[in-house]
Amino acid sequence: MTLLLGSITIGLVLALLALGIFISFRIFSFPDITAEGSFTFGAAITASLIVAGVNPALATLMAFFGGMVAGAATGLIHTRFKINPLLSGILVMTALYSVNLHVMGKSNVPLLSKNTLFTWFEKIAVAISGQDTTVNVLGWSVAARDLWTLLFCLLIIVAFSLLLLWFFRTNIGTAMRATGDNDQMIRALGVNTNGMIIFGLALSNGFIALAGSMLAQLQGFADVQMGIGMMVWGLASVIIGEALISDRSLGMVIAGAVIGSVLFRLLVAIALRWGMNPNDLKLITAAFVFIALVLPGFMKKTKKINLLSHKHA
Repeated sequence: MTLLLGSITIGLVLALLALGIFISFRIFSFPDITAEGSFTFGAAITASLIVAGVNPALATLMAFFGGMVAGAATGLIHTRFKINPLLSGILVMTALYSVNLHVMGKSNVPLLSKNTLFTWFEKIAVAISGQDTTVNVLGWSVAARDLWTLLFCLLIIVAFSLLLLWFFRTNIGTAMRATGDNDQMIRALGVNTNGMIIFGLALSNGFIALAGSMLAQLQGFADVQMGIGMMVWGLASVIIGEALISDRSLGMVIAGAVIGSVLFRLLVAIALRWGMNPNDLKLITAAFVFIALVLPGFMKKTKKINLLSHKHA
């Protein structure tokens, strides 16, 4: 049960990554590989500031703005210099590797002895439930503080999801969505589409850096390699969510990305629990993404074949 709760908690934290990928990939159809650099950038900023004695909440906020700067850089390279979207992201991601090393000063920054958002959550949990209190969940004895940490993460993700839903219904958010759907039409209405793309990528990478910041605080360290594969992880979460939820309304798509992130983390945890080598984690991730990409098309094709067979029958 502890493994299950831990997996769900990490899945909820990485749901911020899924929301960021959703903005760039689904709103703008922009394959933004900056994510792998901005995820680590958020973790590096937060870890370095916390070690320097900065308030964890402020350090987390600075990580969000740092991610926005990284995303805006990708958007500027793409729009101002007409560089291919994929290459723009690769350029910024590559540059961020060195930036992250400079920010942290070394390849790994431990946070185990420092106050973070999650140590705050644990202190609140202890104040409410008491020290070393356990709760019976479906016959399993679980630490109350683990349940409270899960609840806090859930509340944070719900808040950000609702905030994103509200934003996309504002004038600016609607213009961003229209830019992704039909940039020529929205440009004819006087909207600066380049500005929308830059701001959209900035917002996307802000969420991604926030996910890196939260994960670093949850795990107790920031590492220069922790962003590797996160683009695929976020993409898998979005695709799994879309496969599970057929409703394409904005609110349900956002909810699907969150659910997909949690489910994807659970699938990986189950695979490792069944004895798969942790060194194969990226291989497992790639396999799940491949299945998530292929399965919807296969199901549609099967459905069509069944309908045709029923008509002929």
